[in-house]
Amino acid sequence: MSSLLPPAREGGGGRNAAGCLLSWLSNPVAIRLNLLFHVRFKKMRSTMSAAGVAVWLGTVVTILSRSHADRNVYPSAGVLFVHVLEREYFKGEFPPYPKSGDASNDPITFNTNLMGYPDRPGWLRYIQRTPHSDGVLYGSPTAEHVGKATVIEITAYNRRTFETARHNLVINVMATEEFPLPFQAEFYIKNMNVEEMLASEVLGDFLGAVKNVWQPERLNAINITSALDRGGRVPLPINNLKEGVYVMVGADVPFSSCLREVESPHNQLRCSQEMEPVISCDKKFRAQFHIDWCKISLVDINKVVPVYIPRPDPGTGILPEFAPYDPPSESLKSRDYFSDFLITLAVPSAVALVLFFILGYAMCCKREGVEKRNMQTPDIQLVHHSSIQKSTKELRSMSKNREISWPLSTLPVFNPVSGEVVPPIHPDNYETTSMPLMQTQTNLQNQITIPQQRPSGKWYS
Repeated sequence: MSSLLPPAREGGGGRNAAGCLLSWLSNPVAIRLNLLFHVRFKKMRSTMSAAGVAVWLGTVVTILSRSHADRNVYPSAGVLFVHVLEREYFKGEFPPYPKSGDASNDPITFNTNLMGYPDRPGWLRYIQRTPHSDGVLYGSPTAEHVGKATVIEITAYNRRTFETARHNLVINVMATEEFPLPFQAEFYIKNMNVEEMLASEVLGDFLGAVKNVWQPERLNAINITSALDRGGRVPLPINNLKEGVYVMVGADVPFSSCLREVESPHNQLRCSQEMEPVISCDKKFRAQFHIDWCKISLVDINKVVPVYIPRPDPGTGILPEFAPYDPPSESLKSRDYFSDFLITLAVPSAVALVLFFILGYAMCCKREGVEKRNMQTPDIQLVHHSSIQKSTKELRSMSKNREISWPLSTLPVFNPVSGEVVPPIHPDNYETTSMPLMQTQTNLQNQITIPQQRPSGKWYS
């Protein structure tokens, strides 16, 4: 577990100015700067006051206190490497709060990249959940990186003061005799995020549970990957749902019977039906880790057949001497575009013109006319046609002159109380086909009064 813990801090904002100055001056590169500093300081003492010299010296000491040596870490190939970027370590690089006594809780974010490149190496990942939490560099170096020093530039951004501080992390990958461990198992833990699993205490508890189930002599965490990097979906922000994390561990002994229970036909059937399989050792993990046993992967690298892709040998970059190289001439020859014009414009125009004449002849020159049509039509058909036309005209003239009865709504209205008769508002020659059924009887100027007729004799009820 010592390789899983973050390395001890080397230097930091807690060092005093004198110690930082002495450590910096011990650097061989700074000897010349030290001599130049003494020469300049003697000249300035003759021209500056004591207060000015004190201010200048304090500024130099402050600048030198921020120059830290590179931090060296030594991870092992094939073993999980975790390095925590602690915010407390970088707080000393930034000025404190204006008021003394205030707790410094600046939001600090980190940017990590390989020196001279915009991104990190492929095996190294970085995560920081919030600006008020620590950042974590993690990954699993391979045998290809053994003996190669990887310099990671770490830039801290203070979101309150907009100042930056840069440190270098030198990763020296060491070879190990245990690499690679032949038996590797990958677990999917549903109730953990990657930064929670990277904590040394949580990862130690998980490795302890795996060791109790597996009983190996050597057990190492090989790699940790977030479920989001495997195509997982971001969970809803309810019920403290987690993203999930994949943890790969390796051991030197074959898989235990408990881990082999996942490969049984009964459990495979339950996994195909999206049911939880029955694992006897699940209770040893359930108290803290919820493992999806359907997604466990057991690999024996001794039985894996390596696939080698043949790659051609890189050449020298010189063309073979099959023939003398003949570059194109500097002067371009003129090209005749008349044939292209005939093909693209003249031929479609000629076809369209021919079609135009054919259509004009069919529409204009092939018209028969009324007289020619009547001459070719039999007389009996002409008689029938003319008789139909005459009958139609006669019926239309008769329909205009016929007398129709007026609608009841257009007749005079008799008021039994006043004895008044209200005539219709239309004249006699008004067309009744467009007359509304109900007539407006208000604001009438012409009203006809009919004298009341009283019958002689007695009234009968």
